[in-house]
Amino acid sequence: MSGAATMLHADLDAFYASVEQLLNPALRGKPIAVGGGVVLAASYEAKAFGVRGGMPGRRALELCPHLRFVAGHFDAYQRLGDAALKVVSDYTPLVERLSIDEAFADVAGCERLFGSPLEIGKSIRRRVREELGLPISVGIARTKHLAKIASQVAKPDGLVVVDPACELAFLHDLPVHLLWGVGPATEARLAEVGVITIGQLAHLPDARLSGLVGRALGMKLTALAWNCDPRVVRTAARAQSAGAQCALGHQLAHPSVTRPVLWQLADRIGTRLRAKSRPGWTISVRVRFADLRAVSRSVTLPQPISATAMLAEIAEDLVRAVLAAHPEERTISLLAISVSRLEQHPVTQLELPLGLADEAHRPGSQKGGARARADRAMDKVRDRFGWGALRYGPLAMGQLRSVPDAFRTLAEKEL
Repeated sequence: MSGAATMLHADLDAFYASVEQLLNPALRGKPIAVGGGVVLAASYEAKAFGVRGGMPGRRALELCPHLRFVAGHFDAYQRLGDAALKVVSDYTPLVERLSIDEAFADVAGCERLFGSPLEIGKSIRRRVREELGLPISVGIARTKHLAKIASQVAKPDGLVVVDPACELAFLHDLPVHLLWGVGPATEARLAEVGVITIGQLAHLPDARLSGLVGRALGMKLTALAWNCDPRVVRTAARAQSAGAQCALGHQLAHPSVTRPVLWQLADRIGTRLRAKSRPGWTISVRVRFADLRAVSRSVTLPQPISATAMLAEIAEDLVRAVLAAHPEERTISLLAISVSRLEQHPVTQLELPLGLADEAHRPGSQKGGARARADRAMDKVRDRFGWGALRYGPLAMGQLRSVPDAFRTLAEKEL
């Protein structure tokens, strides 16, 4: 990796809320939230009152009584997100999109055309503001991780360049939650032993950190705390996993809640995997409780799958195992499913009807084949008549009205 600060991270500020304020000038400067039953996104004016994405709408109104909810313009989000990425790509072909509203770019070698990385960052911010009417924060550093942190420090609507000669002095004074991999539960665990800043984590003995967060995460966090991040911008790499999640606010940990959510998530993921002919071997779920503590479970299968019913049923089994292991937890705030180890060239091995207990989860079995045919039929109907033309039976148990399908589609990432 070059010793120069040429890695750029561009992140549109409070993107969904900013778009709503752009479309309706009467909302500018006022606390707004996209959503209703659940806050999908909040403006900076709302965040000042403690309103956050994933928060129940009722709680948001308690914190900010004059908060205004808007339904969301999802076509505009996609159009403006694409346009902002196009501005970034005008300066370098090395652009890696992370989501609809953020991307990495490596501007090494672009100085003769566009000036220094600082000048490029300023130009991107100016053009996004002038051409699209949106605020965007930019961080520039020697590594991906530090560039992303710099853009967070730059918010709202700012630019931060981290000099390689001063990067540890910059990094070590920052709060530990800015490190990738430090969520609310890990942050609380570290705070219990007095680790508040990234510098304090950097100097924590390896054995003690591993005891707090596990060996794998501990090694990763220590490397990032010393700005050891060899990753480069990947412009066309095929995804190795796909996932989706649903913020629930605060819901009872009961099958009447979890089952329709898991089927909805499995339906989204399965459709995407089948469209790309990339079934996956490993299925994972994540359950976040009311106190923001999250627990994950996963299973690796004998054959890769992409069938919606298989994904949903396996996810249900994993979530049941999580809840059984934590009987004291009665409320959940988020459910997520991801499929990893995606197959590049899938081949289905047909199986004899041996009466195996997991036959329904084997693509080569008679039942697995029937499920695959049903999925393909549904995909064709939806391609022609739209997503809402057909639904899987378990989805009739509950409606996910709090999170519109359009927002869910935008938010799903190839992980």
